[in-house]
Amino acid sequence: MNPPYTFPRNFVWGFATAAPQIEGAAFEDGKGESIWDRVAHTTDRIHNHDTLDVACDHYHLYKTDFALMRKLGAKHYRLSLAWPRIYPQGRGAVNQKGVDFYHRLIDSMLAHGITPWVTMFHWDLPQALEDEGGWRVRGVAEAFATYADTIVREYGDRVKNWITLNEIVCFTRLAYGGIDKAPFTNEGEKVVNQTYHHAILCHGHGVRAVREHGGRGARVGLTDNPTVPIPLSETKEDIAAARTAFIQNNTRIFEPIFHGRYATDYLRKAGADRPIWEKGDFDLISLPTDFLGLNLYTGEFVRAGKGGRPEVVPFTPNYPCADSPWLKLVPEALYWGPRWASEIYGAKAIYITENGAGYDDQPPVNGEVLDVHRRNYVRACLKELHRAIQEKVLVKGYFLWSFMDNFEWQDGYNRRFGVVYTDFVTQKRTPKLSAQWYSRVMAENRLV
Repeated sequence: MNPPYTFPRNFVWGFATAAPQIEGAAFEDGKGESIWDRVAHTTDRIHNHDTLDVACDHYHLYKTDFALMRKLGAKHYRLSLAWPRIYPQGRGAVNQKGVDFYHRLIDSMLAHGITPWVTMFHWDLPQALEDEGGWRVRGVAEAFATYADTIVREYGDRVKNWITLNEIVCFTRLAYGGIDKAPFTNEGEKVVNQTYHHAILCHGHGVRAVREHGGRGARVGLTDNPTVPIPLSETKEDIAAARTAFIQNNTRIFEPIFHGRYATDYLRKAGADRPIWEKGDFDLISLPTDFLGLNLYTGEFVRAGKGGRPEVVPFTPNYPCADSPWLKLVPEALYWGPRWASEIYGAKAIYITENGAGYDDQPPVNGEVLDVHRRNYVRACLKELHRAIQEKVLVKGYFLWSFMDNFEWQDGYNRRFGVVYTDFVTQKRTPKLSAQWYSRVMAENRLV
């Protein structure tokens, strides 16, 4: 009999990071300014006025980082490329030093036996494009199309797994809707809806670029962080309510990508705030993909209210959460998220491209960081993911966020998501208890 919680034989295990959060060298070798560089240096939006200038210095330490990654047993790594390192102004002249850096990075990864999964865009919009209007204007999609063509042509001989965009809601609604992401503006629903449209248009260009330049074996998909409604009880009524809520919550992205249109109900509710599109947009946006990436950290509980309509059950003040206050500990999201994406939209293959927990971990004591709390939460999430796989949901892989502590956006360097502790002064890396545990999980392909 197989051990409990054994995963499929070819299941993909790996780590995930993002270029702006780990690379540093923010103004080195011709890299242009990103929107996060700008807010870090000119506003008080970032905790402790932290900047991305050095971060984890991965730009210079990538070889030793890959050696550690491989020592822990990782064979797959999800990373991102920095758009302003390739095109400092977002468009126009290519920065050859930036192009060459990623050639070296990818070659080193492969030399360590690690397969790259490359995200084209992870929030670091070139500031020059923001000055032109950013995600508010259609020109951002034209610039992205050129960028996508460039990177797939440059790296497509070695990179076969491509992700177009990371978490659209974070650089659209949370950025232009007055929440908590760069460029930290509040411009109303019409602008927000238009930024969504330009983002999914960029996704379409990313898919097109891979189809045109990726070569044999190239695969491409989107990574999204959908709001995951979880039925309060697994009754027929609550499950139906949660299903309806998933469709309503994620209509701006999943409906056009999977169905090639905006849902009538969404357009009706948006009214005069609906986005503007052009002929042919949806043909591009809905180009078939090979997989769907899901970043799943938390969820919300839903029950059937009056008339069966979804009713969100609020969290009580003492509901358990990580030190990141938004991160309520809801491991069931790892079951219901993939299930809804598969059941409703027929996703061919699903990869969990991020999952983890942010805590204010203390420095190592006697060479150890005993983050049992993180280990326990990730283990609970993986048990829920295993349930989805047992029920024939096509989950093919899991990438733990994050490989090492890094720049955590508005939280600066205070909050830590890594399973490897980063000393940001000395740049020493110390694997935490969670890293040692996850290493065994990857090696044995089962929960331990």
